[in-house]
Amino acid sequence: MENLAKTNSFIIMEHISKYLTKDIKLSCYEDKLFKSDLIFEDHMLVWFISGETKIIQAESTFSFKAGDIFLIPRNELATIINYPKNGLPHKTVVMHLSTERLKKFYEKTDHNKKTPSQQKIYLFSNHPLLESCLTSLIPYFEVESEFPESLATLKIEEAINILRLINPSVDSVLANFDVPGKIDLVDFMQRNFMFNMSLEKLSYLTGRSLSTFNRDFKKLFNTTPQKWLTDKRLALAYYHLAKKKKKPTEIYLEVGFEDLSHFSFIFKKKYGFSPSQLPMNS
Repeated sequence: MENLAKTNSFIIMEHISKYLTKDIKLSCYEDKLFKSDLIFEDHMLVWFISGETKIIQAESTFSFKAGDIFLIPRNELATIINYPKNGLPHKTVVMHLSTERLKKFYEKTDHNKKTPSQQKIYLFSNHPLLESCLTSLIPYFEVESEFPESLATLKIEEAINILRLINPSVDSVLANFDVPGKIDLVDFMQRNFMFNMSLEKLSYLTGRSLSTFNRDFKKLFNTTPQKWLTDKRLALAYYHLAKKKKKPTEIYLEVGFEDLSHFSFIFKKKYGFSPSQLPMNS
């Protein structure tokens, strides 16, 4: 099972995952598009063999293509949209850099114990050392026998050492084992309302129990989280449609909706007209 929290996917499609171990897999999407709002519980090192991915975070949007390698930190909300490209499937090799494994690594490794930096996505496009490390895994996916855990540990530690060599500042992310502390709820929700995460996960990310999250939310926003989230997503959709002149099919996924017909239904219910029928003077 994948080590992440996620919402329902946009399209049910042919998805094939081959696991060497629970921390190393080859992932392949054969269909047109896959979209998910998620938060990784592990740091994820991803190498693109084919296809494209768009990752949308609160303040940044990233696009990745064949040959790109990136590291996405744990506990970061994101919308991820995977696309096949040029007749090829969306295909990646993924390493989970788990907290348990990283703790063992850093127990025996000298590193600068500086204040954790801001969590961010690290991009290592076509880096020969990382690409060589990840490419070396491909033949193992065709072997029927069990992949030894000792070899998996060697390959993952090789990848970690290469990451540290390329960018020493990555220690401040990989060696940070803190759990989310209590943060400003208004600021967090205003930046992350477009992500379809459970209230349990949102409460965890803001350093609260679910009951405390709901109580604080009601006090600060004077409404329920579900109603507030829907209204905020609809308002953002309206802005993109009316001011940016975008089409409903271009924006409904990115503003937090999973289904175009459902988006159109609740948009019309709120504004009195469908997304494709905005008044000319809007």
